[in-house]
Amino acid sequence: MTNPLTDPYLILTKVYREGKFLKQSIAETSIEPLNKPRTVKICYGVLEKDGYLDYILGANVIKQPQSAIKIILKIALYMLEFLSKHDYMVVDYAVELTKKLGKEGASGFVNAFLRTYKIPPLPEKTDERLAIECSAPTWLVKKLRRSYKAEAAQILTAPSLGLCVRFERGAERYFGKPCVATPFEDTFIFSNFVRDDGFFAGDYTFQSVGSVAICNAIPACDRLLDACAAPGGKSVLLAKKCKTVVSAELHPHRVELIKAYAQRMGAANVTPVQADGTAFYPEFEGAFDTVLCDVPCSGTGVINENPDIKLFRKESDIFSLTETQLAILGNCSRYVKSGGFLFYSTCSVLPEENDSVVCDFLRLHPEYALIKPNSPLEHRETKYGLQFLPQISLGAGFYLTSFKKE
Repeated sequence: MTNPLTDPYLILTKVYREGKFLKQSIAETSIEPLNKPRTVKICYGVLEKDGYLDYILGANVIKQPQSAIKIILKIALYMLEFLSKHDYMVVDYAVELTKKLGKEGASGFVNAFLRTYKIPPLPEKTDERLAIECSAPTWLVKKLRRSYKAEAAQILTAPSLGLCVRFERGAERYFGKPCVATPFEDTFIFSNFVRDDGFFAGDYTFQSVGSVAICNAIPACDRLLDACAAPGGKSVLLAKKCKTVVSAELHPHRVELIKAYAQRMGAANVTPVQADGTAFYPEFEGAFDTVLCDVPCSGTGVINENPDIKLFRKESDIFSLTETQLAILGNCSRYVKSGGFLFYSTCSVLPEENDSVVCDFLRLHPEYALIKPNSPLEHRETKYGLQFLPQISLGAGFYLTSFKKE
């Protein structure tokens, strides 16, 4: 039998030591197919509980172990505490992997630690306690408690409901699988969905409920610019109600992703182009009825789908992100025709990236009037837009608002 810690170790090493995103690490690692669901569950679980696992480690050792041993211990701790695996099995596998990695000198420590560790009491201070309970950075806990009070913990721990699938045709073939209906046509969230030939035939695509909600709020038009478009899901969906969609992306390899996406889904009216959202292109000036700026952001609304965000995102990133967001929004506002619409969205739950950016934009651009969009997906209304939260919006955290050029 294959050691169940080996594949998670290989994947998580790329995350912890090389700074790679979890989805990328899973995709580029050769995983034993039979045990892939278990491996993926362990990897996501370890990152979701990273702060709590760190807290247990710190309370039970005098000196932090080296990186490889620390990763093995986190995997083993997750299996013991959250998967209810037999102690002797997990300990034996952890010791076996330690030796296999050529670290026999540490095998005794791994064995002793996993047999004797204790769960320490949580701190009394609310921010510190929530940071450990939710395995989130303290800076993020403080920001969320300031903005959302008691809901902060719910935002940080709201589970993913599964995989959101948008069907072009043939949805009824898959209704035998457990799923949750969304407020959007032919869009369902499945707890378990395996890609088949229908994907390559363009019968369906995987698209987050937040992405679908943004497209749903945008009215039909003749010419639309999707300013930060990769991988292309919104461009393709908007192409169903807009005559022409120009799909812009900064990086060449991501432009190719849009091309492949549009081709697979048969969206012939999508034109992918390489363009920088912060750079002005004279040929775009006043050329679009609608411009969508789904800008780079902290990703704090989609932590349940991407737990590695909690590892890589720093508080200092927020200021530079808001500068970029305002720059993109200001630049792309020049591309809207008189009487046209400008949409702004993020996958963040932080007001700094949402209402604050919108407030600054309106101050700098008096030619634009705020027009709050509508959405059938449950949300909270803020001063300037709609805030979707993962615990009330089918697992999705994002922000959306719009403006009209007068």
